[in-house]
Amino acid sequence: MPQFSNLILKDRAGLDVTFKPKDVKAGVAKWVKTTGIPAGDQSVTVSSNDTQNGRRKAIVKLVIPVVQDVLVGNVSRPQVVRTAYAELTLNFDSLSLAQERADITNYAWAAWNGVTPRSIL
Repeated sequence: MPQFSNLILKDRAGLDVTFKPKDVKAGVAKWVKTTGIPAGDQSVTVSSNDTQNGRRKAIVKLVIPVVQDVLVGNVSRPQVVRTAYAELTLNFDSLSLAQERADITNYAWAAWNGVTPRSIL
């Protein structure tokens, strides 16, 4: 079984962002980047299961909240003001080879990187 280790992603500026392993519950692995405010913790989850038609379904989710200090009754307190979500779903035939699964996963990431998000968002 692979080791559950840090997940390092690049932000738009190309800087490393490290998500640390938190837990695995009900088949869902979770990494977090703590911000000091639990509601503002950024997370990546990965799950995998078999569908009713015998396919393997893998889902990667990212949740990136933005926390700002908000004045409430003359008291400044942190509050989540917006949250960005991303989800990637991959479906594999039960007869697919590991190489085929790796290829489609790499194609999906490369396609997204090739789109240049700032050109469409």
